[in-house]
Amino acid sequence: MRYERSANRMVWASSVVLLLEAALTLVVTVVYNQTRESPNVGGNYALGLLAAPCAAVAGAVLAAAVSGAIVLPVVRVSGALGRKFSGRERWWWAPLVMAAVLAVLWLAAAVGGAVPWSLCAVLWGVVTSAALALPAWATGSRCVRRTGAVAGWGALFVIGVGVLGCVALRLNLLQTYRPPTLSPAALVGTWSDNEGATLRFAADGKVTATGVKEHREENFNTTVKPCTGKGTWTFDEGENSWTQEVHVTLPDCSWPAWNIGGTQEQPTLYQYIGDPDSWDLYTLKKR
Repeated sequence: MRYERSANRMVWASSVVLLLEAALTLVVTVVYNQTRESPNVGGNYALGLLAAPCAAVAGAVLAAAVSGAIVLPVVRVSGALGRKFSGRERWWWAPLVMAAVLAVLWLAAAVGGAVPWSLCAVLWGVVTSAALALPAWATGSRCVRRTGAVAGWGALFVIGVGVLGCVALRLNLLQTYRPPTLSPAALVGTWSDNEGATLRFAADGKVTATGVKEHREENFNTTVKPCTGKGTWTFDEGENSWTQEVHVTLPDCSWPAWNIGGTQEQPTLYQYIGDPDSWDLYTLKKR
């Protein structure tokens, strides 16, 4: 009975650390993505909030499964090795054993062709040092007796990182990405997808398309049609740089409005392929 309680406590401690790591990774990723070029997805934040509890439950279940299947056995083995070679358990045995176990797993995946060697090395380094070595160390140390304190201080740390990230973005210590602000004159010229297709805008509102792809959703499948012809174009400056649109009208093509992305030095026109949340884009760059 004592062994079961001890194992349960270790799984609980490991799960807490894994969840804190996942939360910290999410916060840092969200802040970092604000500084990187991204399409105007216009995410549904209400839907995201509704999905958050389900994601938390799923994360907790996954963390417990990983803790029970990987972390706990590693801690048991590292404890036995510590007692055998060091006379008692040592904290550094857990990261060493975890590194060895993951090295064998990634090596087997690379030899089997499931994972490229380069990715194997990256995954080993990241997962070993960040994702699993820390919970393995925590469950093999006195931290297992202080799981509540670890959870509380860890949550405060994650919140603090998020607040600091928001302040840095607000004060422009980190530059938030904004699409370039264009004018009709800036659009005049030839835009290409680097695969031979071109869209040529003239100053008089005429446009010429050569092989520009049109993506349509039919029965959950995306079909591609190359469009060639002449038509007209108009520019809608919108309320801000995110809402700028270029409307292109051709007799045999039915593109939705083109969005503007890229940078001021290298602007792009793009359209979504399929679900906008997938960020799968068809992009034209100005020559």
